[in-house]
Amino acid sequence: MLAPCTLREFVLYFARLGALGFGGPIALSGSMQRDLVEQRRWISKTDYLQGLALAQLAPGPLAAQLAIYLGWVRAGVFGATLVGFAFILPSFVMVLGLSALYVRYGGLDWMQGVFYGIGAAVIALIARSAYKLVRLTLKADRLLWSVFVVIAVLTAWTETEFVVSFLAAGALVWLVRMRSNRSAATLLPGWVLASFERGSAEPATWIFAGLHGPADSATLMRIAWYFTEAGVFVFGSGLAIVPFLHGGVVSEFHWLDERQFLDAVAVAMITPGPVVITVAFIGYLVAGPAGAALAALAVFLPCYLFVVVPAPYFRRHGGNPHLRAIVDGVTAAATGAIAGAAFVLGRRALVDGPAVAICIAVFALLLLVKRLPEPLVILAAGIVGIGITSLGRG
Repeated sequence: MLAPCTLREFVLYFARLGALGFGGPIALSGSMQRDLVEQRRWISKTDYLQGLALAQLAPGPLAAQLAIYLGWVRAGVFGATLVGFAFILPSFVMVLGLSALYVRYGGLDWMQGVFYGIGAAVIALIARSAYKLVRLTLKADRLLWSVFVVIAVLTAWTETEFVVSFLAAGALVWLVRMRSNRSAATLLPGWVLASFERGSAEPATWIFAGLHGPADSATLMRIAWYFTEAGVFVFGSGLAIVPFLHGGVVSEFHWLDERQFLDAVAVAMITPGPVVITVAFIGYLVAGPAGAALAALAVFLPCYLFVVVPAPYFRRHGGNPHLRAIVDGVTAAATGAIAGAAFVLGRRALVDGPAVAICIAVFALLLLVKRLPEPLVILAAGIVGIGITSLGRG
């Protein structure tokens, strides 16, 4: 029997988790299971597992979608909305503060040293994330391993992420697994598109000012649409968004250079909550606080809609084998994209021997020492980076 709790208590739990929860989607999802299902008994095991399955199937960061689904279970759309804001807001506020410091002091030698060390550590974290996802999702399935290898090589070779490859991977695994079932039904996802209209007022204040001054309305529109697309095509781990963002932010729009982009990923890794919050840092560098808010809203809006819209249907049919096949294919593709992104970013961040040494040391520590706090590791790498760069200047 479930224990009683008020909506206020439920929402405050997710605010605390968003403010203090580290370790990526797997760790955050595990905290929800331990706290809400096993200890407090506010959520049933069945509802939790169905929410986890939906979060794996639908585009969007897994931990945030699971939180939104549990909010929907507790109090419908209203509960989902409150929980979503409570879970995301703490890390968004932290990223705003770090973004302001970065824009103001990013040219200082000590901050460059910090991100030298942190950048190398982030490569190790991305590689470790890919390693954990491989063990968790692929196992001994040759088909999923094939999808993983193809997508990893494709991402590393082209240095970008092809969204259609994710959809193709899901369709391929579905076709292979269902080929013996002549009664297999075609499942067409319902896409929800968000549109943004151009504002009439020209931005001319500090609210819209990024690294290169105030952004114009065209840039704000592009931020809104691009990060909505990013939110539609993020599956599982928030790190799956990294190769997609790299292709647009660095290669296509030239909003950031390679170092600034890696710094954006680093900021997301040293703050609690969902890793996808890195988009707020990018938005701030391009268009100030308004850009940060717009990017965060855009990337999380599809995540929210892909939970609350299909939630009633999924609660009834979540065990459908067709859905599970598509989930497995997309997850394998996302894991491959993360591995490919680690190679692409590593080639740019690991510029010398000390950076390579930091990366290898962090990767080994993460594998050998269980429950090692990732923020502590990243901050230590930043301190080492300051020392190395100071010696180099000396």
